[in-house]
Amino acid sequence: MGKRFIFLAMSFLLFLSVQNKALAEKKEERSWKDETIYFIMIDRFHNGDKKNDFDVDPTDPSAYHGGDFKGITKKLDYLKDLGVTAIWMTPVVKNEERGYHGYWTEDFYETEEHFGTEEELKKLVQKAHDRDIKVIVDLVVNHTGYIHAWQNNTEKKDWFHPKQEITNWDDQQNVENGWLAGLPDLNTENPETRKYLLDMAEYWIKETNIDGYRLDTVKHVPKDFWVEFSERVKNVKSDFYLIGEVWHNDPRYISEYNKAGIQSFVDYPLFNEMVRVFRQSGQSLSELHSVWERNKYYYDDPYMLGNFIDNHDNIRFVREVLLKQEDPEKRLKMALTYLYTAPGIPILYQGTEHMVDGGKDPDNRRMMAFNQNKKIETFTAKLGSLRQKHPALRRGDFTMIKDEGAKGVFKRTYKGETLYIVFNNDKKAVNIAFQDKAFKGHKLVDLMNQNEERADGNKVEFQIKGETALIFLLQKHSNKPFLYGAIGAGILLVILLISFFFRKSKS
Repeated sequence: MGKRFIFLAMSFLLFLSVQNKALAEKKEERSWKDETIYFIMIDRFHNGDKKNDFDVDPTDPSAYHGGDFKGITKKLDYLKDLGVTAIWMTPVVKNEERGYHGYWTEDFYETEEHFGTEEELKKLVQKAHDRDIKVIVDLVVNHTGYIHAWQNNTEKKDWFHPKQEITNWDDQQNVENGWLAGLPDLNTENPETRKYLLDMAEYWIKETNIDGYRLDTVKHVPKDFWVEFSERVKNVKSDFYLIGEVWHNDPRYISEYNKAGIQSFVDYPLFNEMVRVFRQSGQSLSELHSVWERNKYYYDDPYMLGNFIDNHDNIRFVREVLLKQEDPEKRLKMALTYLYTAPGIPILYQGTEHMVDGGKDPDNRRMMAFNQNKKIETFTAKLGSLRQKHPALRRGDFTMIKDEGAKGVFKRTYKGETLYIVFNNDKKAVNIAFQDKAFKGHKLVDLMNQNEERADGNKVEFQIKGETALIFLLQKHSNKPFLYGAIGAGILLVILLISFFFRKSKS
């Protein structure tokens, strides 16, 4: 009897140990809203293979500069260390002469020879997956390159809309059928054209095992095409990610494409506000929160939106700051802090983590500089690490609990975790105070600098330097010796009980 009891007791303790370990290790199912995306212009990132460098001229901003698939593959560890969990690459298909950017398609089924072979692309995807990095490829179905051979093929005369420029941006038919920047506009209403494009989209998923498409020029293609497109690609890969470029300032207009099956969009309304607020000191942060409130109303899942402060189509953030005669390092740190702590998926354009400058296209597409600013690189990596470590920064609700001039405090909570993001968007140091009933019995830990701020009841007050953002985690005032003592006492009690029943059974 005694031996049996001891066996059962020990089995029970082992069961509890295993269960507790399983619960501790259990993680929520990962979603795209948990990713951090790094945007790569293939030709301008890293030259990993000199053999495909024909017609390369780094001194010509409109020529090929030498970046390729092998170059990206060689820098995957750099991206991993930066906190990147997904990469978005510009189009991979064969382009017309000087189409270094990838948006002038010559052949939808071949890779661009300057970038490398399809096998090298497959290897890049596999190596990325080995590091738990997902791969998104830019895809263009609205148009071809300027001199595409189909234009001279009589059998494909109906594959294009009649040549006409877009003259009225408020006329949706003109927006969809017009030739954007003179590029031949594909007639996606034509069943043959549509089938070709849908088959092509399936082909790259099946062949390379990519994880998503960034869809170029979405608003220039009819919504019914996107409905069929989204169904086709998700039949191939159910969790396939679609993030669309609907370049528009009205979320009501953008969100209409949610109904067409595109679950995510690059958030231009937020981009506009982020640049305006952070390029110059003294600005209120309240409109940033207003954008979020509108997003909650209009989108199916606003946490899936892609947030950015830089891309290949707009003036670099650093240039925006310099034009305002402000300090680019301080302003960029604040902008990056908001980018990584606000709801949505942060998208980091190559070079932003090195404070790369740049004006209008093509100056904003300079070759990547990996050693230009290690200080900002380290800062960005820290933000990336914090975002992955704290679910509240990826999934938490989002409220603005203080809005006072250029001072702002945002609160994020998720499953018992609470964080506060504090901004002083002014140049001078100020005292900042804010209240929350959650403060009682807690302290605020500065995650970037490991400082602590203690609350006085429901209020906390401290000084914050000018042009600074801080991220605080709410933690209980813990006393670990008492905790360990309680655990030890519990274990001792179980041992004593086992011993007692063992002796009793023998007597």
